[in-house]
Amino acid sequence: MPPVTYEGIRDWEESDPARHPFVWDEAEEERLRSLVREWVPPVLSGMDGWWQGERWCENQVDAIVRERYGTWAWGWSWYHSSGGPIGNWTGGPGSVTTPDETAARVVAALLEWREWLERTARRFTELAPPPDASPEDRSWHLERACVRLVTHAMDSCADNAWRGQTSIVLGWFLTSTGMDRAEAARAVEHAIGGRFKSWVTPGRALIESVGEDLAVRLTGRAPYRDHREWEALEKLHDRS
Repeated sequence: MPPVTYEGIRDWEESDPARHPFVWDEAEEERLRSLVREWVPPVLSGMDGWWQGERWCENQVDAIVRERYGTWAWGWSWYHSSGGPIGNWTGGPGSVTTPDETAARVVAALLEWREWLERTARRFTELAPPPDASPEDRSWHLERACVRLVTHAMDSCADNAWRGQTSIVLGWFLTSTGMDRAEAARAVEHAIGGRFKSWVTPGRALIESVGEDLAVRLTGRAPYRDHREWEALEKLHDRS
């Protein structure tokens, strides 16, 4: 399998669960477990061997997963400390052990990734501006979406290495609303470049400032503030 590219990761169409059906049942789970078990070395390298066997195994399993399920499955091993949302996998050195244990972790990580993608897609649908929104209304929706998606990314990274995920998720969201991918990337970089730092949790005021900057750049209008018309929708988004 070819390696996952930077451009591929940032292409929402490659990860959007609506575009990539996923059929899962007990038979499929057992088949994946069987495939993984075949690639677990009988003797592990460990620290003395710089975990070469464990890393090799992870690479082989990654190829199996992406070949079997498609490009969307690339994030099954995007674990917390590398900025991803996966808690069931921590990389080859920490997750490759016995064949059965390793297979169980791969299955759990794949299902965790798929669930995260589906939850992210639902957030995009909930937060997207209506197609007929005025520039002012669109600005409000974009500002609120940015704030909530930054929080979504922060909540997905237990170790606070969330800046890269934030950039990816915001880019995905903008392209899911119909924006050109290059334009979306420029807008996100303009909004967060130099302002969010990994390992440093931003305050609410900074997050909201980034959301407003993104909205103004894309619409030319400042978002409404504390408008009663949007109170019910604000509360719905905050609960989601």
